Amino acid sequence: MDNFNFYSPTEFVFGKDRENECGELVKKYGGTKVLIHYGGGSAVRSGLIDRVKASLNAAGVSFVELGGVKPNPRDTLIYKGIEMVRANDVDFILAVGGGSVIDSSKGIAVGALYDGDFWDFYAKKLPVTKALPIGVVQTIAAAGSEGSGDSVVTKEEGMLKRDIGADVIRPRFAVQNPALLCTLPAYQTACGITDIMAHVFERYFTNTLEVETTDRLCEALLITMLKEGPRAMAEPANYEARANIMWAGTVAHNGLVGCGRSQDWNSHAIEHELSGLYDCAHGAGLAVIMPAWMEYVVDHNVMRFAQMATRVFGCQMNFENPKATALEGIKSFRRFLHSIGMPINFAELGAKEEDIPTLVEKLNPGDGWGFVPLKAKDVTAIYTIAAHATL
Repeated sequence: MDNFNFYSPTEFVFGKDRENECGELVKKYGGTKVLIHYGGGSAVRSGLIDRVKASLNAAGVSFVELGGVKPNPRDTLIYKGIEMVRANDVDFILAVGGGSVIDSSKGIAVGALYDGDFWDFYAKKLPVTKALPIGVVQTIAAAGSEGSGDSVVTKEEGMLKRDIGADVIRPRFAVQNPALLCTLPAYQTACGITDIMAHVFERYFTNTLEVETTDRLCEALLITMLKEGPRAMAEPANYEARANIMWAGTVAHNGLVGCGRSQDWNSHAIEHELSGLYDCAHGAGLAVIMPAWMEYVVDHNVMRFAQMATRVFGCQMNFENPKATALEGIKSFRRFLHSIGMPINFAELGAKEEDIPTLVEKLNPGDGWGFVPLKAKDVTAIYTIAAHATL
């Protein structure tokens, strides 16, 4: 196990009707003027935004609001949010939504305290060192952004999807009411399940030895998704299934299961170019890319993939041919994704094989990183496997 620091300052406020406490939570963390940031009309139609406003009013906290966040959040709305923050002396950002809303809020929080273009941080021109405080009322279990120091944003010019990471953008609090997930469309639920599993797998596939504690934590989260995912799909209003998925999504991406181990993140980087170019759902893109990546790198550590197959998917270990077990585990993962309605290849996602050179060029893998460092030829091969994948 490697040396590590684990820092998770977010206060998680979990359970039914807890959104009614967000006004006092904002005050607790020093907010006096809030920007309520949210996405489409569902947060308004459901009455959630009104409940948030009522809570802020009851706590004596004034606010302005900015809706319109899209999936794969755009830089153009972040620029508008930065202007609103400065014009209204906002000192706290309250994200009401899922990962896209939270990530957009983080972009605003960083950009509001910077005299230059906020995209400089996403372009890796300089590190993030300060940001306005952020709170969250979570409505989707997927990205884990409610407890992470990460943000992913799309620049409309060129449709470049890039990320930042810093502890200063971890939310001060995250209100998590699983009941808010019960009205999500099935496809959105499935995308969230996929994203959660991908966050775990990015940490599970490691070159660090002797990490049994975090291996078992990873496997527990994955098994939870295999159980609770189909239950939530079959019974959308099942509060307990939604609660388990919601908390699993947070634990999957707040850093805990990655403690003391090297990580990968190549599948996320490769997928970002898909959702950047085609504006597809991130979880759907991961469903296509991650099993393809697994197939391409399996020989790097066959026994780790065989461990996944036996411990997570219940495959029988073939001691004479461990690779057969490993490949069966990968097939089991792809079959599960298909069973919950996820695409498994380019055609089902709406991507085109002829665009692979463009995808690789936009990614610019360079010298690579992660479980297996990848160069352009490797990424091309993974996209090609993904283009033609079958069950």
